[in-house]
Amino acid sequence: MASSETATGISPELPIVTGSSGGCGGCSADSPAAEEGSLISLLLAEQQQLTAVERFSRHHDESDGPALERYYSDLLPASPPKEGQQYAFEVDLDCCSGCKACVTACHSLNGLDEQETWRSVGLLTGGTSHNPVMQHVTTACHHCLEPACMIACPVDAYEKHPETGIVKHLDDQCFGCQYCTLACPYDVPQYHSGKGIVRKCDMCSDRLAEGEAPACVQSCPHKAISIRVVDVEQVREDSEADHFLPGAPEPHITQPTTTYKSKRVFPRNTLPADWHSVSPQHPHWPLIVMLVLTQLSVGAFCVGLLFERTLSETLIAAMRPIHASAALLFGLIALGASTLHLGRPQYAFRAMIGLKHSWLSREILAFGLFAGLAGLYTLACNVPGVPPDVTTGLGWSVAVSGAAGLFCSIMIYVFTRREYWSLSATSSRFVLTAGVLGVSTTWLTLAVAAGVGDQANVAELFQAGREWLGTTLITLAGCKLIFEAALFRHLTDRRTTPLKRSALLMTGPLSNTALARFACGLLGGIVLPLMLLSPDTASQSMTLQTPLIALLFAATLAGELLERYLFFAAVASARMPGGPRP
Repeated sequence: MASSETATGISPELPIVTGSSGGCGGCSADSPAAEEGSLISLLLAEQQQLTAVERFSRHHDESDGPALERYYSDLLPASPPKEGQQYAFEVDLDCCSGCKACVTACHSLNGLDEQETWRSVGLLTGGTSHNPVMQHVTTACHHCLEPACMIACPVDAYEKHPETGIVKHLDDQCFGCQYCTLACPYDVPQYHSGKGIVRKCDMCSDRLAEGEAPACVQSCPHKAISIRVVDVEQVREDSEADHFLPGAPEPHITQPTTTYKSKRVFPRNTLPADWHSVSPQHPHWPLIVMLVLTQLSVGAFCVGLLFERTLSETLIAAMRPIHASAALLFGLIALGASTLHLGRPQYAFRAMIGLKHSWLSREILAFGLFAGLAGLYTLACNVPGVPPDVTTGLGWSVAVSGAAGLFCSIMIYVFTRREYWSLSATSSRFVLTAGVLGVSTTWLTLAVAAGVGDQANVAELFQAGREWLGTTLITLAGCKLIFEAALFRHLTDRRTTPLKRSALLMTGPLSNTALARFACGLLGGIVLPLMLLSPDTASQSMTLQTPLIALLFAATLAGELLERYLFFAAVASARMPGGPRP
C-alpha cells in the first residue's frame, strides 16, 4: 500500500486522519482529529491566525533598518560626511552590464513621465576589430562642487546642501527659464513642459536621510552604483587632470564628484558610441526672437545717434520721433517675446533674485533699464520744447544701457563653455547683428520720416543717408557673412571637434536653413544696398525707392532670424556617453 504522502499528496508532517477499520476510511468518533476537526478546518484555522501580509508586516515592524538593508548596506558610507567632505556616486564600470535597472527604478520611484529620465546608460566603444571594447556607463547628476546649474539660475532654484553636498532643485522656486539646461555641461536638468519647470536627480536625499539607499543603488543587480563620501580637496585636485570619462566634458568646468573606477585600461581610441553622430538641438524660438529684436533695438538707437552727427538740426528733428518710436517698439516686442520662453511666466518677477551670480538676471535688469530709458527718450523726441541737450543725453544713456544688456546677452552663452558660443564668436555675431539691423532699421525709418515729413526735406534727408547707410550696411553685412562662412573650414579637421559637428550640421540636416540664411544676408546686406547706391536708383522717385528699402529691411531681419536659429540648432559640445544613434 502506498505511503500516506503518496496517496494524499500532503506532507506527512500534517495530521492525517485514518479510519480504525476497513470501509471508507472515515474518522472514528473518539479520535483526536475528529474532535479538532478535519484537515481543511485545520488549514483554514491556521490561515486565519496569520496571513502572509501579517507575517510580512510583523517582520517589517520587528526589523531595525530598512527592508533589504543587508543587500546594499555595503554600498552606503558608514558615517555621514564630515567637514570638507560630501556624498558622491561611485560607479564600478567593471560591474555595469547596461541592464538599465537603475534607469527603471529612478523613473518609477520619482514618478517621471515616459520621455523623462534622470539617470541614463551610455556606451563607450573602442579597441580593434580583433580586440573590440564595449563599456556601458550609467550616469546621473554629478552633484558638482561648482554646479553650473546653480550659478546660472536667475531665481536661486538650486541649493547645495552644506553638509551632504547634494545639489537639489527647488521646484516651487523655478519659473522655467531653462537656462540651467544650457549651462550644465552634462545635460542633467530636464525641462518638464507640462509642469513648466526643470527637474533633476537629488540622489534620493530623503531616502539617504533615513539610511535607505537611492533607487538606482538599491535596484542595481550587480552593485555597480554606490554612495561614497569624498574629500572636496581631492575632487578639486582630480579635476585638474581633466580625466573623467572619454569624450565627456572637461571636469575642471564644474568639478563633478562622481567617481568612475575600473581595473581595466581602456584603449586610446575609446569614445562614446554616438561620438560621430550629429543632430540639431532645440532652437528656442522665443529666445531667437528676443535676441534678434533686442539687438535690432539697441543697434537702431546707436546707429541713429551716430547718423545724426551727419545731419542738420532740421533733419534730426524730422527723423528722431519716428526713428525712436520704431526702435522702442521693436525693443518692447522683444521683451514680450522673452516671457514666452518661461514655463511659469507668472513668476517672472523673481528674475532679479540671482543678480549676484546669474548673467540672465543681469541681462533682465540691463534691458529693463534700457526699456525705461528708451521710453523716456522717445517721449522727449515726440514732445515739443524739450531741450536738445536733454534729449541727446537721454539718447546716449539708452545706447549705454543697451550695450550693457547686449554684453550680458553675450555672457549668458559664453558661460556655458561651448566652443561654438565662445566669447569671440558670440560677441562677433551679436554685435554685427546689432549693426546690420540697426542700419537697415535706420534706413527704413529714414524713408518713412522723409515720406511723412516736410517735402522740402525729402531729397536732402535721403541724399544725406543713402551713401552713409548703404556703405555701412555693406561693410557690416559682408564681415558677418564672411565670419559665419569661416565655420566651414572645420569640415577639413581630422578630429570630430564640436566646431566640426556644427559645420556638419549646417551642411547636413540644417543645410536648407543655412542656404536660406546666406541668401537673405546677401540680398539684404549686399545686393539691395548696391542697387540703392547706384546712380540710376538714386535718381528715381521716393515711390520706387521705398519698396526696395522695405525689402532690404525684411531680408536682413529674416537673415538674422535664421542665423540665430542656427546659433541654437547647430551648437555642439562634448557630452556624456550616449547610445548608438541612426
